Amino acid sequence: MNVKVNLQSAYIYLVEGSAVQQATLADVKQKLQHYIDMTKKTGQQLGWWYSEAAFPYTIEDAEDENGAWLLLKGQDPKLYRSIIIGVGKKAVQDGERHYIQVTLPPVATHGDKSKANEFCRFLARAFKGELVLFNGRVQYFQPRKP
Repeated sequence: MNVKVNLQSAYIYLVEGSAVQQATLADVKQKLQHYIDMTKKTGQQLGWWYSEAAFPYTIEDAEDENGAWLLLKGQDPKLYRSIIIGVGKKAVQDGERHYIQVTLPPVATHGDKSKANEFCRFLARAFKGELVLFNGRVQYFQPRKP
């Protein structure tokens, strides 16, 4: 019996003009930690625990025979369950194109998808990449020539 799992993925492509040409999981984890730190500071300024609402996940390193990835595990399973983040590369005409992949597993909630879109935009802005969202739309964060 063939079981087809419907995973939704968004991609941040590191292209010409990006801050870096390739990223590791450690780089992505560092950017997410920066995001957490920023939201903590915002929460302190506002006088409430904004960081818990802005990043309602724990970050876990995961690995299997297919490679390594980051698992963002939701702290409130009713609202947020999980998001998977990995890095990879694919062959293109003029060499290789590196990317960051953000995947929603089948158990993901609407809250996960909203947060994944938010994290994708943050990472794309931080790496100055080309973001292909879950719905296929493209957003450009790298400096482009006129």
